[in-house]
Amino acid sequence: MSTMADGHDPSFALQEMLGFTIEKIDGESVATLTIEPVHLNPHGVVHGAVPFALMDTAMGSAVMSTVEDGRLCATIEMQTRFHRPVLAGTLRATARVTTAGRRIVHLSAETRDDEGRLIASATASFAVFEG
Repeated sequence: MSTMADGHDPSFALQEMLGFTIEKIDGESVATLTIEPVHLNPHGVVHGAVPFALMDTAMGSAVMSTVEDGRLCATIEMQTRFHRPVLAGTLRATARVTTAGRRIVHLSAETRDDEGRLIASATASFAVFEG
């Protein structure tokens, strides 16, 4: 995956559908989303799949910032905790590589709201392989 000149990753279909941006920062990545009605579940709160997708994508982007060109990554496992509901505003998922081997990378991520409150957190392992 190449990074655009402004530090943002090129977009892909799920990103465009959900409407978030993603920025890579050397072993870290940040995904940002302005909450819209399409992100809400039937109870009027952000669906859990939204912060999950933000963190998973941010973690993948963080992995890609540490690997050689021509290599790819995929989520092996991800443990997610939801800490509080959110109804409106902006979500910001920050992911960080905690340890990186040649074939497996471990990461952590947090999603916070406009006020800095923790909405969701995750840890994950990603496989790294030839493209």
